[in-house]
Order: sequence, then C-alpha cells, then structure tokens
Amino acid sequence: MPELFSGLLAFSAYFIGAFGYCALFGLIYTRLTPHDEFDLITRQHNATAGLAFGGALIGLALALAGAIHNTHSAGEFMVWGVVAMASQFVAYGVARLFHPGLSPAIEQNAIAAGCWVASVSVASGLLFAACMSP
Repeated sequence: MPELFSGLLAFSAYFIGAFGYCALFGLIYTRLTPHDEFDLITRQHNATAGLAFGGALIGLALALAGAIHNTHSAGEFMVWGVVAMASQFVAYGVARLFHPGLSPAIEQNAIAAGCWVASVSVASGLLFAACMSP
C-alpha cells in the first residue's frame, strides 16, 4: 500500500507541475505573439488561432511527457520543463521565419497558417521528447 501512495504522490506532483507549465506557457506565448489569441479564439471564433495555439499546447505537452518519462527527480523535471517551453518558443520563431506574414494570416483566419504553426509546434514537441530518451 505504501507504493500506491508514493505513486499517487509522484503522479500528483508531475501532473500539477505539467499543468503549471502549460498555464505559464499560455501566458508567455500569448504575450510573445503579435496577435491576441484569446480574443481571436473566444470572441471572434477564429479557428486558425485556435488551431495554432492548440498545436503549440500539444507540442509542449508532448515535450513535457518526454521530460516526465525520462527524468528521475522533480528538480530535473523542472529544468527540462523550462527547456520544453523554450523549444516551443523557438518553434514559433521558426514558423514565423518561414512565414513572414504569419500573424496577419492568423488574424484573417487563413487556416493554412494555423496548420503551419500547429505542425511546426507538434513536430518540435515530438523531436524534443525523442531527443530526451536514451
């Protein structure tokens, strides 16, 4: 029974940590982008913004899953969680580099722009997670 409790404690710590990283990522990411994701998604019902932002969150979650799976302590997870967030910020920068009009395209609800950001974000998260495994 003690193993069950220690397992539940570890689960809770990692889950709360990952959720916290996702919340922090959302706050920072929405400040880094020139457009207002939450306004576009919630008030204007802009599918492109939802797709782009959702893809970035999925990319982060994939990277965090790799960190959870491969780290051996909460401290190690904390460090890799920061690196996972940074990788998603870099992914967004790369997406903008190859699509200079990305933000206006998202504001205009050009679905291809959202697909592009989501794809780059998910690919980045998958690569990050894979690079963490031995």
